[in-house]
Amino acid sequence: MSLFVREKSFYKTFFTLTVIIGLQNIISFGVNLSDNLLIGGYSEAALSGVAIANQIQFVLQMLVMGVGEGLVIMASRYWGAKDIGSIKKISSIGMRLAILVGLVMWAVVFFFTQSCLSLFTGDVNVIAEGTKFIRTICFSYIFFSITSILLAVLRSVETVKIGFMLSSSTLIINICLNYLLIYGHFGFPSLGVQGAAVATLSARIIELIIVCLYVKRFDQKIGLKLRDFFSIERGLFKHYVNVGSPILMSNFIWGIAMGTQTSILGHMGAAAIAANSIATTIFQIVSVVVFASASATTVVIGKTIGEGRADKIKSYAKTLQMLYLLIGICTGALLFITKDHVLDFYSISAEARDLALQFMTVLSVTVCGTAYQMPCLTGIVRSGGDTRFVLYNDTIFMWLIVLPASTLCAFVFDLSPFITFICLKSDQILKCFVAIVKVNRFRWIRAFDSRAASGKF
Repeated sequence: MSLFVREKSFYKTFFTLTVIIGLQNIISFGVNLSDNLLIGGYSEAALSGVAIANQIQFVLQMLVMGVGEGLVIMASRYWGAKDIGSIKKISSIGMRLAILVGLVMWAVVFFFTQSCLSLFTGDVNVIAEGTKFIRTICFSYIFFSITSILLAVLRSVETVKIGFMLSSSTLIINICLNYLLIYGHFGFPSLGVQGAAVATLSARIIELIIVCLYVKRFDQKIGLKLRDFFSIERGLFKHYVNVGSPILMSNFIWGIAMGTQTSILGHMGAAAIAANSIATTIFQIVSVVVFASASATTVVIGKTIGEGRADKIKSYAKTLQMLYLLIGICTGALLFITKDHVLDFYSISAEARDLALQFMTVLSVTVCGTAYQMPCLTGIVRSGGDTRFVLYNDTIFMWLIVLPASTLCAFVFDLSPFITFICLKSDQILKCFVAIVKVNRFRWIRAFDSRAASGKF
């Protein structure tokens, strides 16, 4: 058997989805980057405050993404089977769950702000700046949740260009408002971190308006109407819970774990918080293709199974693994080459700068592992039907290995932030060995049953 698939349609679909989703992701991360850069020039305490506030928002994003990923896995299969009615019903379920997540997160953050932020650091100045930011930004949670689900529905039927255009408009709006409201240019009030929050909230509202207009006036594939979100089918809901609940739980655990990592570094000083924020943000920008490849894989594998072409899955999986490795090597090289230059945009202490350089060096190596294992497990294995494996795998690695070992490094052995950071990211390499075995055994392939009420693939 040839190592690479020889179907032009396969490569066209995969790379088209990957590039467009990647461009969308890079612009979406650009919203956080613009906050980082402009706040980074304001003060280090403000940067650290926004960083820990964004960790709470990251938990929301992971939960909403979990809802969306379950939706895409199921809807892409129905798209392959040309069952539009079931796609609409799945969309209704996903929307309700996402709105519920947004409301719960808003309530927790709004009413227990100080308690949430104090989980990440004991620095009073950092908490004060974070409070200014998060008390406003939490109102964007609902808008973000609704927009994300609508984009997930469109992505499941291979409509991805709107996501790119939407993210572009959001970035432009956010940068302009950041410039005006953080520093008070052109007669606007100088609001500091609160200005950054107002800018992002405004951008999220406009973002939702744009995507709703697109769904109503321009989408020709699904024909979603408002009334479609008011009906729910019990059998299909059970089907979704069976598929989506492990993804939602896995993303929740991952989001909490990332917050815990920030908390560990946060208790090692404000410089460590700032360095982690910068390194992580730059990493997200550079590695967008990695995450986009996982999203593209979900659609490709899901649609192929839905079309009844399960015989193609093994050859697709082997080819995708090689593509992931190439993406990882290129991404790692790009991050390593650019790491020294991006820090010139930040106004931070020498200590924070040195730590950021060290952190990005680590990430330039571990991203090779991320680029392979993450799309293998969350793209190939999940979309193939085995949605529980990633939950078990992440739980074991993160909560039984990485976090306990990192806690010992930071608080028992009193090791440096650099060594602690290496420990925190070690799972990205270790998971590769699991991914190689899991994917190439092909026991994750589940046959597609188009009857929603069956509750099984």
